Amino acid sequence: AVVLISGSGPQNRDEELMGHKPFWVIADHFTRNGIAVLRYDDRGVGYSQGDFSTATSADFATDAAAAVQFLKQHPKIRTDKIGLCGHSEGGMIAPLAAAESDEYAFLILMAGPGQNIVDLLLLQSELISKAMGEKEEDIKEGNRVNKKIYEIVAGAGTKVERKKRLKSMLEKEYNKSSAEEQKNYGAFEDWHSGLEAQMFNPWMEYFLAYQPATFLKKVSCPVLAINGENDLQVAPKENLSAIEAALKEGACPDFTIRELKGLNHLFQHSDTGSPTEYGTLKETFAPEVLELMGNWILEQ
Repeated sequence: AVVLISGSGPQNRDEELMGHKPFWVIADHFTRNGIAVLRYDDRGVGYSQGDFSTATSADFATDAAAAVQFLKQHPKIRTDKIGLCGHSEGGMIAPLAAAESDEYAFLILMAGPGQNIVDLLLLQSELISKAMGEKEEDIKEGNRVNKKIYEIVAGAGTKVERKKRLKSMLEKEYNKSSAEEQKNYGAFEDWHSGLEAQMFNPWMEYFLAYQPATFLKKVSCPVLAINGENDLQVAPKENLSAIEAALKEGACPDFTIRELKGLNHLFQHSDTGSPTEYGTLKETFAPEVLELMGNWILEQ
């Protein structure tokens, strides 16, 4: 059996987005091939209780672990053959759960992070901005400011101290910017308060401070890590190589790393990989990836 773990943001059990239901498609393929699947609405979504807005990835890892405990009570499930399959942030939540327990038979990380999260976000912003045709100098300037913001939020000190540092840094940036740039920002207080609210919510604070390698090194079951060649959100080369390095250094007994040709972050065949393309593509999930994942699970 396998538990499916969705990506970032409140998702239903189908991981439904932009007219697609990838988890529905994955679950259908797995069950047709003798692999039971448990999908669930994220906390606070659909039929699930709880408050999504106050939860972090660590909380979502306890939700995934609870799903495994639920499966273990099912009379038709082999309790020693239960694994986790996470997409995007779900590919970060799966190692988080597995690092705390040796009860998992396998992990599948679909476009999961391996890089330091600050580096991942900066590269994500650069790649998507390039695909959208933004100017090189604007991309560099945006990332220069974003790097400062992320490092302050993820840095040392109390929340009060970090908020104070953030405001001071933003004031300097605002005051030295051109009239045109200030017009784009809007009034300083509005810009600052919006950024502070965005950066100092529980999920973002935890996310920015998260170090994927720390938890990947503790994984003690087989791992399949896959990513699309055209993924602009979680860059394949940087993240797959970092996942591989952490697994090699850690307790993982067996792992497979695959970069998949022509696929985007949602594992659709794509032209550019841009997020604007997701909803325009008819394909929900590449058939060859379904085959790869299903066959790999059965081999385990």
